[in-house]
Amino acid sequence: MQIEAAHLITRRDFLRRAAVASAAPAFPLIVPSRLLGADAPSNRVRVGHIGCGRIATVHDMPEVVKADLADVVAVCDVDSKRAAAGKATVEKLYRDHKARPPEISVYGNYQELLERKDIDAVVISLPDHWHAQMALAATLAGKDIYLQKPFTMTLAEGILVRDAVVKSGRIFQIGSQQRSWGPDHQFRKACEFVRNGRVGQLRRVEIGLPIDPTAPDDPPQPVPPNLNYDRWLGSTETVYYTEQRVHSQRDVLSRPGWLRNESYCLGMITAWGAHHFDTAHWGMDCELSGPGKVEGRAEFPKNAIWNVHGAYELELLYPRGVHMHVSDRFPTGVKFIGDEGWIFVTRENTKMTASDPNAVPGNLKKLDASDPKLLDPNGVKVELYRSSEHHKNWLECVKSRQTPAAPATVAHRSTSACIVGWISMKLGRPLTWDAEKERFLNDDQANAMLTRPERAPYGAARLART
Repeated sequence: MQIEAAHLITRRDFLRRAAVASAAPAFPLIVPSRLLGADAPSNRVRVGHIGCGRIATVHDMPEVVKADLADVVAVCDVDSKRAAAGKATVEKLYRDHKARPPEISVYGNYQELLERKDIDAVVISLPDHWHAQMALAATLAGKDIYLQKPFTMTLAEGILVRDAVVKSGRIFQIGSQQRSWGPDHQFRKACEFVRNGRVGQLRRVEIGLPIDPTAPDDPPQPVPPNLNYDRWLGSTETVYYTEQRVHSQRDVLSRPGWLRNESYCLGMITAWGAHHFDTAHWGMDCELSGPGKVEGRAEFPKNAIWNVHGAYELELLYPRGVHMHVSDRFPTGVKFIGDEGWIFVTRENTKMTASDPNAVPGNLKKLDASDPKLLDPNGVKVELYRSSEHHKNWLECVKSRQTPAAPATVAHRSTSACIVGWISMKLGRPLTWDAEKERFLNDDQANAMLTRPERAPYGAARLART
């Protein structure tokens, strides 16, 4: 089988170009040439969409088209039926917005899409185990990137992708759309109130996340002729195919099985945790750091396929003595608790897709407080990043070359806190984390879990060595 990185620029080429860029004005070197010139404001960003499943068709594709700043000119999926359906979805979205659809190419191999010089940016809507390799490949190919959360599956991958994106100067946005959540922008407002001292000295943060159910393992099935299963597995080990571990062949909108398998996703601790940890970090003013101590426990099914965590408890200690408690027992959302009261924020039962688990805020409103006065919009001095819609914010930044709402540096830290928590849950014991060195202190077993083996010829680490 052909090595995945064969047709992309190599890491050596990437580093050489970065060195040249550092010696000259950076702006012309990293802006797509089509977006420069006197008529630049009228130019539209040409986007390739990699992954045509549930989150792509009901969230990412619609928001990119609705922003009216881009043309989706290519779609790619290892399932040819989904790729064809993705093209049809994009075409319909343009027609629904009274616009003529662009000419859209369909690919089964992402390398061919990334090789196209006329594509400025990519949206990556893939299972978690593909995030790191795809984001790194897109970075090396010189594309700006919108990546669905979580940032990566492992902490080592996160460091690799973060550093590559920063060095390249690409415009990167992680899908932490709560930063741009509207129309009321309750997440930004909650974090602003906390950062303005409305709860007094912040002492505690509670995060509530749902959990996914398990089920007995399904037996092997024939691989559908429309699915390149080896490429879908990517860097993970070779295991028998069953629809239960991949995605439905009948309904693109159903919750896919890969979300419940630890080879492809760590469970709700990263699936929704990446959202709520990001909000918590935003309100705590620690977006570029992390916890110091962590202790977790969880129930893990004995099934081989749907084996992500069930009920769990996780406690983390952050700088300035802030304790974070994460549990499936809490109302779904983020609660900031201080000396002078508390502020709670959630999506209030709003789902990204119909097959998502229910968000259960209990008796709490989507933006609530121990005293309504804590939510008074007057007197806010510390204002946080404002963005009207997450994909639109990214596309605006692709054109302006400004930093978007959720860049790679922030994405890595919110995801890494989830991963550190998951490791503690797996080991079932306290751990000490050095957020600066991004290593556990004096714990070889825990540090070994910061990375994972890669099956040739796939993997982000392998691509970086090419």
